[in-house]
Amino acid sequence: MDEVIVFLASKLHVAIVVIAIITFLLSTKKQRMALALTAMTALPLSYLLGKIASFFYYTERPFSELGIASLVPHIADNGFPSEHTLYAMVIAAAVFSIRKNWGLLLIALAILVGVGRVLAYVHNPIDIVGSVFIASIAVFSSVYVLHRINVQ
Repeated sequence: MDEVIVFLASKLHVAIVVIAIITFLLSTKKQRMALALTAMTALPLSYLLGKIASFFYYTERPFSELGIASLVPHIADNGFPSEHTLYAMVIAAAVFSIRKNWGLLLIALAILVGVGRVLAYVHNPIDIVGSVFIASIAVFSSVYVLHRINVQ
């Protein structure tokens, strides 16, 4: 079971990127442009929002709090938000904005990344929920602005 948790926590996000790239390549030119622009705006925005949020909210990592070893190596710093979950969810939501079926699959996988991070004792559930919230804000804002300026 530990191998599955380690895969979810530290490897599944790579599959999300690969599926997103394949989706990008199989999309129309207009969809590719929309996805590229959404990702280029939402990823840095989510990074910025995540860093700002981490200044205002702190969670001790479960392995540190419980005095146990985590299943994936990590330093005992602020766990909020989960960057793995944040970026996986931004990519998933960006794909969802152009291809609903593939986006739903990637959103489910991004949630599994978060579950894996919790089960590996490197994040608390609030870290995952916060990441999903921040990712949603970043992607929604990016899509909204791009639509308003008629880029998508």
